[in-house]
Amino acid sequence: MSFFRLMRLNAWRGPLRTALMMLCVAVAFLIHGLGAGFLSGSQGSKGADESRLVVVSRSGRAQPLPFSHFARIAADPDVASAAYSARIRGFVETERNVVVASAVDPAAMAATMGDELGLATDLLAGLAGARDRVLVGRALAETMGWSVGRRVALTPFQTMRADGAMTWSFEIAGIFDGARADVDTHFMLARYDYLNAARAKDRDTVDGVVVVPRPGVSPGVLAARIDALFASSAAPTRTQSEKAFLEALIRQIADFGLIVTLVTSAAFVTILMIVVNTMVFAIRERTFEIGVLKVLGFSPRRVMALVLGETLFVFLVGGLAGLGLAKAGSLLLGAELGLALPPLVLAKAVLILLALGLVAGLVPAAQAMRIPIANALKSR
Repeated sequence: MSFFRLMRLNAWRGPLRTALMMLCVAVAFLIHGLGAGFLSGSQGSKGADESRLVVVSRSGRAQPLPFSHFARIAADPDVASAAYSARIRGFVETERNVVVASAVDPAAMAATMGDELGLATDLLAGLAGARDRVLVGRALAETMGWSVGRRVALTPFQTMRADGAMTWSFEIAGIFDGARADVDTHFMLARYDYLNAARAKDRDTVDGVVVVPRPGVSPGVLAARIDALFASSAAPTRTQSEKAFLEALIRQIADFGLIVTLVTSAAFVTILMIVVNTMVFAIRERTFEIGVLKVLGFSPRRVMALVLGETLFVFLVGGLAGLGLAKAGSLLLGAELGLALPPLVLAKAVLILLALGLVAGLVPAAQAMRIPIANALKSR
C-alpha cells in the first residue's frame, strides 16, 4: 500500500468527522474568498493606480472646484494628460437603484483612462450624436438589465435642472468594459457640456480632476506642486494618488480592510482550534495502530508526515471547495457586488490554506511521533 493511499484511508476512517472538518474549512475559505474578492474588486482599492493623481477640493468632495483649475493643471509641463468630471448621483425607477453618472469631456477621459475603461473610438463616436447620450459600464448595464438605445430617467439627489424638470434623461449610446476584473464599471459616462448647461447651480465647476504624470515625473512631487499652485486661491486643492483617494473614500463608509481581516482571522483561528482538537482525539483513538506502524518499520518522521498529510488533505479538499464557491460567486455576481478573484489573490489564498494545514497538523503529528511503541501496544 502506497504512502498516499494509506494517508487518504486514514483520513476517511471517520467519514462524518472528516466531512464536518472539511465543511468547516470550506466555510472559512468561502468567507476569506468573498472578503478578498471584495477588496480586490471594484469596491476596493487594490486595482487603483498609485501613479495616477486625483485632485479635489481641500474642503472635501462636496465642495466643487472652479473649471479654471483644470486648465492650469493641464498646462503643467509634467502632466501627460488630465480629465475632469462632475457627478450626478440619483436613482432610476426606485430609490434602491442608485446610479452615478460622471459627466466628462470624452476626449480627455479617453486620453487619461481610455485603456483602463475600454473607451474605443466607436464608443466615443456614439456620444457625438446628441449631448444627452451616455456610455454605461458593463457591471451597471448587467445589474439594471439595460441595453444600447434605451432611455434612462435619472432622478437626482442634489444636481437639479435649471428648467425645473425632475429627472435627467439619457440615451444609452454604448457599453464599455473594464480592462481588468477590478476596474469599476458600475457607473455611466455622460457629457459635461450637457450637464453644465442644464444644471441649476454650480455651473463651470468640476468635482475633481484626474492627472497622469509624464514618465519619469514623481507623482508625489507633482501633487505637491499642484496643491501649492492653488494654496492661496479661493478653492485650495488636495492632491493624492488614486489609491490613497479611494482608500480614504472607502474608509468614510467603513474600514472594510480591517473588517475583512478581523472576520477571516476569527474564522481561521476557529478552524485551527476545531481541526487540531479533532485530530488530537483521532490520534488518541489510533494509538495502537501507530504503534503497529512503528513496529513494521515506520520511522517517527514518517509517522509525523502521515498525520501532517491527513490534515493537509482535509484542508485542501475543504479549502479548495470554499475558494471554488467564492470564485463561482465572483463570476456570477461579480458585476452586482463588485467581486473579483484574480489568479494572484487565489494563489495567496492557497498559500494561506497550505500554511494553516501545516500549523493545524503539527500538534497531532508531534503527538503521534512521540508515542513510545511499548505504550502504544499496551493501549489495547
